[in-house]
Amino acid sequence: MITVRGLTKYYGNLAAIQDVTFDVEKGEVLGFLGPNAAGKTTTMRILAGYMPPSSGEAKVAGYDVIKQSLDVRRHIGYMPESIALYGEMTVHAYLDFMATIRGMRKRKARIEEVMDVCQVSNVADWPIRKLSKGYRQRVGLAQALVHDPEVLILDEPTVGLDPAQIIEVRDLIRQLGRDHTIILSTHILSEVEQVCERVMIINEGRIVAEDNREQLRARLKGAERIYLQVAGASPREVVSALLSIPHVRAVQPGDGNAYRVTCTLGEDLRATLAAHIVKRGWQLLELRPEGLSLEEIFLKLTRDEDMVQ
Repeated sequence: MITVRGLTKYYGNLAAIQDVTFDVEKGEVLGFLGPNAAGKTTTMRILAGYMPPSSGEAKVAGYDVIKQSLDVRRHIGYMPESIALYGEMTVHAYLDFMATIRGMRKRKARIEEVMDVCQVSNVADWPIRKLSKGYRQRVGLAQALVHDPEVLILDEPTVGLDPAQIIEVRDLIRQLGRDHTIILSTHILSEVEQVCERVMIINEGRIVAEDNREQLRARLKGAERIYLQVAGASPREVVSALLSIPHVRAVQPGDGNAYRVTCTLGEDLRATLAAHIVKRGWQLLELRPEGLSLEEIFLKLTRDEDMVQ
């Protein structure tokens, strides 16, 4: 559905993105994750036909974003980070205007449908300037959907929203992901975890990782963690005993009887840890693996610490 090969964009001598290459399959929700100024918005604008790349190529729904820009725009719905909404227009009038400039003839039923999906039917006759930030974001999504595109490109769709509004917009995006291919740009880690099926991390204009969360964890150099609860021994005794086990790199006591054991990546020490604890007559109350969080992955990759293999 989306194919990007060697995409590069210079602003003067500054390279905003360099050699960006990725694919998005039909019906997939891809999280485009990176810190501010990493190159997310530049990539989005190129895919949406708003600007040309300096080099490389990209195709959306089979159309070249440079040579067939108008065809690309017919097949995408684009919601930029700062969307232009006409404050004096009502919600319905604005969506009708957007549908008209997109060349839609039978607009009425589709506008009603999109307002219902985006939950703005109750404010259809309100001037947009009187809407809350959350409702304006929904109207922005509605304009991106009004022509029923195959692909949605959403750039920071929850920026500036309060927690309740963020939850509402994320729920809406999850629903849209059932019928659309979506690229969601964000610097909010929890957003990717809750909404996206696959993660692509960009830093300083380059893709530094691309996979699902589980595979990213597996590909990172570093360590795995195991959470334990052990009773019947002092923290000093437990730490000393566990550190004597090969491939145990660190043991961190927590609250109560809890311990976090850091192990060499790829070594499954659960049985060994359990045997050591039981052999000493201690009580093993809990034992479970703890994977790296998406936040830890993100920090490793964007701080040049232990890059992927």
